[in-house]
Order: sequence, then structure tokens, then C-alpha cells
Amino acid sequence: MNGTRLLLVGHGRMGKLVASLAPEFGFTVAGVIDEHTDPGAEWPAADVAIDFSVADAVPATVAGLARRGTPVVIGTTGWQAKEAQVRESATGIGVVAAPNFAVGVNVFLAVAERLGRLMSAQPSFGAWIHELHHAAKTDAPSGTALAMARSLRDGGYTAAVSIASTRAGAIPGTHTLGFDAASETITLTHQARDRGAFARGSLMAAGWIIGKKGWYTMADVLGLEQ
Repeated sequence: MNGTRLLLVGHGRMGKLVASLAPEFGFTVAGVIDEHTDPGAEWPAADVAIDFSVADAVPATVAGLARRGTPVVIGTTGWQAKEAQVRESATGIGVVAAPNFAVGVNVFLAVAERLGRLMSAQPSFGAWIHELHHAAKTDAPSGTALAMARSLRDGGYTAAVSIASTRAGAIPGTHTLGFDAASETITLTHQARDRGAFARGSLMAAGWIIGKKGWYTMADVLGLEQ
């Protein structure tokens, strides 16, 4: 078997897309773990795993990978209420966890933090976030919208931030950050044309995390914290 061995956790639309793009990043899919996998079955040996499964499965998945010493990229969303448990079980392996793996979104978040710093001194502007996703997405607001709000706070923005969500059709994901005053408006928008941006970002993170230990984000992968 040639290439770095990749274990896929979850085999829905995102898992299948990651599998199709894996060879571009030097990976060979060593196996797939999903809801059809026998709970007693031995997981395939792998150099790294990517999880695009369901939120409820994340704690057990990460604990299982930690026992095997397999680093993991967590692309699943909606599990953050159990983050303390997941972090504790991940001791000894490398983890990249992010609400969104698109490179552009993570640059967007870095810009949002800077905007938070600049707009904190402009009380005449009110902040708002609007996110749109496909009808099947269950969590709202999206993890990315919440990350945008956190970025504003990290920049020192303390005023209220209104967040609105839309679920319709097959929208891959659109996020807008706005500041509105009496006579002018500032908007910053990221629009995903398809899910390829998320899949490619997760594969980039998977290559980066191999050989590392600790808890990281896409900002670390992209060097945005430097």
C-alpha cells in the first residue's frame, strides 16, 4: 500500500468526498468506520484519521483513536458541549479541531478578530452575523458563526452581536459579518461554492498533524497565530 494511511470516520457526503480527494494529498484510505461497522471489529491501522461522522460519536471515536495512538482531524460539528471530555481522552495524540476547515474561512476568522479590535472603538455601529446552510444541517447557529462571534470577542469587541441562521435547499455554506450605522454598512462574506473546500482543508490538516501531540486548530495549521 502506497501513501500515508488515512482512516475515515464517517462515510456520508463529506467522508466520500475526502476519500475521493485523498490521493491528491498523498493519502491512501486504509479503512472506513461508520454506523455499519461491527462494534467489536478491529479498526484498520492508520497514520491519521479524519472524522466527519456525527456529534454524539465524537467522544468515543477520539478515545478509541487515542488508545491506538492515532492522531485525528475532527471535522464533525455540534459536539463542543463535550469538548472537555474529548480533550481529556485525547491525551497523548495530536488533534486538529475546527468548526470549519476551509482555508478562506479561517483567514476570514483572523480578519474578524482584527475587525473586532477596530470596531470596539466605534459604538455607533451594530454588529451582526448571518449564516446560511443546507436544509439538512441540524445545528444552528453554525459552528463557524459562533467562531466568528468568538473572534470578535477575542479582538476586544464587547457590544451585542446578533446572529441569524437560514436553512434551505442545498446551500454549502455562506457566512456574512456586518457592521451597520446610521448612514453606512460594512459587510464581509465568505461563500462556499461546494464542500471541496472543507474536504481539502481537512486533508491539509491531516498531513500537518502527523508526528505532533496536543490540541490544535486550523489557525495553527495555516500559521495564522504567528
